[in-house]
Amino acid sequence: MHMRWESLLFAHWRIDLSALRPLVPSALEIDLFEGDAWIGVIPFTMNHIRGRFMPRIPKLHAFHELNVRTYVHCDGVPGVWFFSLDAASRVAVRAARLTFGLNYLDARMSLTEDGGTISYTSDRTHRGAPSAHLDCAWTPGRDLPETEVGSLEFFLTERYCLYSERRGRILRGRVHHEPWRLRIATIDRWSSTMIESLGVESPDCEPHLLHADSLDVDAWLALGV
Repeated sequence: MHMRWESLLFAHWRIDLSALRPLVPSALEIDLFEGDAWIGVIPFTMNHIRGRFMPRIPKLHAFHELNVRTYVHCDGVPGVWFFSLDAASRVAVRAARLTFGLNYLDARMSLTEDGGTISYTSDRTHRGAPSAHLDCAWTPGRDLPETEVGSLEFFLTERYCLYSERRGRILRGRVHHEPWRLRIATIDRWSSTMIESLGVESPDCEPHLLHADSLDVDAWLALGV
């Protein structure tokens, strides 16, 4: 699949490793940065979605998405583990659950921009799933230099595969994109139960914040590791 990710907020917190370990398959090691585990809440918009060398698919080419994730590795290959992926497209939710085996969930979402500030809301509507919401606003700031290998920004954003689990089998999907062009971000409003919906207490620390305007991404179906 080819897609463009737009208006992203990377909001991350340090979190106790013991809180995450029961939520991640034992076959995956939780990735640490200088001894700390991290959890992220990332709202953004998916656009220009299509199969490679194919036209856009009606009702599937653009929608808002919100994921909650941490970072893992398997056999030395670093990647992302998604706890949840809320999306404002019933078609996309069902397609992604079927093809990638990811925990996509229905949600009612909106994104608006006013005077450089981005406002984002999400209310989960998926039947049988824990309720969860996000109501936030942030203002992007100055550009940051390209991330360097070994930096926290590189650890949190430069991930080129994802992991999922289906019928007890770990799957690995590949993604490809240019390095992120990141900016600083300032939170103007934040109300969220996205982390709490996992049965985990929200970390009692300030978030690490980054913004990205847009990035073109290619992704491949998950295969067994």
